[in-house]
Amino acid sequence: MSNQTYVITGHIVEEEVEFSLADLSQCCQVNAEWIITLVGEGILEPIESSGRWRFEGQAVHRVRTVQRLQRDLGVNLAGAALALDLLTEMTELRTRLSALEPGSDG
Repeated sequence: MSNQTYVITGHIVEEEVEFSLADLSQCCQVNAEWIITLVGEGILEPIESSGRWRFEGQAVHRVRTVQRLQRDLGVNLAGAALALDLLTEMTELRTRLSALEPGSDG
């Protein structure tokens, strides 16, 4: 057996951070046209600011999730949008459930 070592790097993106279309495209290593397609599919919701699109920090996570769904599972954009909605709902339900469980701080 061989031991392999992996170095994983990343950035923590706070929700208060906003990205321009170019910034989001560069950060996720995709072209801007694909980001525009994600907006058209309802996967991303830009914020209009002075006639330009801005994206919240969570957009990076959403774009990368769509990339993984397409690469690993062959999911189309409509399927990715549905999967993202379900994942978001699941997270919200888990948060609500943990607040209701005995011994929780909620």
